[in-house]
Amino acid sequence: MKNILVSLDFNEQEKLLLDKAYELGAAFKAKIWIVHIAAPEPDFLGYGVGPQYIRAMRASELRDEHKLLQKYTEKLLSKGVEAEALLVQGATVEMVIKEAQKLKADLIIAGHHDHNFLYKAFMESVSAGIIKNSKIPLLLVPLD
Repeated sequence: MKNILVSLDFNEQEKLLLDKAYELGAAFKAKIWIVHIAAPEPDFLGYGVGPQYIRAMRASELRDEHKLLQKYTEKLLSKGVEAEALLVQGATVEMVIKEAQKLKADLIIAGHHDHNFLYKAFMESVSAGIIKNSKIPLLLVPLD
């Protein structure tokens, strides 16, 4: 195993995912790719970007997310595990799979939340989408 992609969604439980990535990265001497998929730009979805303050607020959010990814990367590097961070915009499931393929990931690590019946009836979780659409092995870490 040479490349491990860990997908973070900044739900305040990323420590569990990063700890698991560290364990596996250290054991296999693998590179950890910390990836966060940010919401796509509004014009990508067919909406105008709106007033300047909306664009400025979105840019600030992306900068904060990038800084957090860098902090996590530096922490792994300080522990002796090769790591790099990516902040990508787009649809979460598709982008996780696309980035994993591009990076030649041998394993995807993602969190799993247990959702209620209504959520399951109308929405598909990211982990379920990755399971359905990826040929790359997936390690789901329970976050509840």
